[in-house]
Amino acid sequence: MRAVFGLVLIIGLGLAGFAVYMVQGYFEQQGAALARERAAAAAQVPTVDVIAVKRTIGYGEPLTTDDLIMVRYAEPFLPEGVYRTAEELFPRGTDVPRIVIRQMEPNEPVLAVKVTEPGESAGITTRLAPGMRAFTISVDVASGVSGFLRPGDRVDVYWTGSVRTGAQNGQDVTQLIETALPLVAVDQTSSADRSGAQVARTVTVEVTPQQVANLAQAQATGKLSLSLVGLTDDTVAEAIEVNQRSLLGIEEEQRTVEAAPEMERVCTIRTRRGADVVEIPIPCTN
Repeated sequence: MRAVFGLVLIIGLGLAGFAVYMVQGYFEQQGAALARERAAAAAQVPTVDVIAVKRTIGYGEPLTTDDLIMVRYAEPFLPEGVYRTAEELFPRGTDVPRIVIRQMEPNEPVLAVKVTEPGESAGITTRLAPGMRAFTISVDVASGVSGFLRPGDRVDVYWTGSVRTGAQNGQDVTQLIETALPLVAVDQTSSADRSGAQVARTVTVEVTPQQVANLAQAQATGKLSLSLVGLTDDTVAEAIEVNQRSLLGIEEEQRTVEAAPEMERVCTIRTRRGADVVEIPIPCTN
């Protein structure tokens, strides 16, 4: 009986030792997993929610709440000028829009440098290509296409003035001097979302420095008129010049100039006779 009790005791001690060993191994595994999780959490970069756009938004478009989404951004690498709430982006309310001045792509955070201040219009400097300049032309209801011009349109420019030199001295001439110039602003507005026809006093075109000089000289010496180019028109305008005679179909008078009568040719030779020089007529050989 004692032998059986001893055997049971030994088996019980063995099972208890095995159980302690298994529990110890389990705790070691849990401790190692917890240490790995803590290390991963320490190495993980914290993120924050920022406002981004959900679609491509180009220059001049107003930013609305329908264009916005929230994205998570790595906090240590957060760029300057992000917005975390709609109240930060629209401090004066969503009815006061902000205009995009630099194109943004989907999921790109909205930055302060890419939008105007609330209620402020977008400027034209960001619309000028490298090497190009903005030049303003004075217009009225007739020369400005009755107010149908919009930023983004293209126009031909005609000059009308008096020519004071050459064959057309003193004549009024109309000539095409520039073609398909892009408009970047009408009056003080660079937005293409103008409603209805509005008679402008000035239009601003994008031109090269040489074209600036051409237009400045033309505007100082005559009158400039604009002609609107079609949206899909890619034809190149030819050189055009019209004066009063060509407009009315008046032909230049042909003046006949009578030739002067040909004078008889006289041939002579000179000879010296004493102190005098005498010319003696002789027949002309040719």
